[in-house]
Amino acid sequence: QVQLIESGGGLVQAGGSLRLSCAASGLTFRIYDMGWFRQAPGKEREFVAVVNSGGGVTNYAISVKGRFTISRDNAKNTVYLQMNSLKPEDTANYYCAANRVTYRGLQVEPSKYDYWGQGTQVSISS
Repeated sequence: QVQLIESGGGLVQAGGSLRLSCAASGLTFRIYDMGWFRQAPGKEREFVAVVNSGGGVTNYAISVKGRFTISRDNAKNTVYLQMNSLKPEDTANYYCAANRVTYRGLQVEPSKYDYWGQGTQVSISS
């Protein structure tokens, strides 16, 4: 079965950095676009970043652009999210998700994704 396992979350001070990883198994990783989403308590799940199947095209939420970088290693079936200049409002549970490549392009809506991980908690103190 498909598994997406996130790691790398934790508690850091504002201005700090974290690197999240998501290891995928049970799917042909290279034919999936990979996204990161986050959900804070009492809020809806929101798009953070997405990378295309080949790793050369990315898209970011305005709130994280310039601070976060998404990347992938298809040889390791892993997608990463480097998060710098973290702010208290970045506090959330972070999820990775897989979307099978289609002609529709990179997706930002959670409902478009086929598989999800269990999430990793990121907490930023002020």
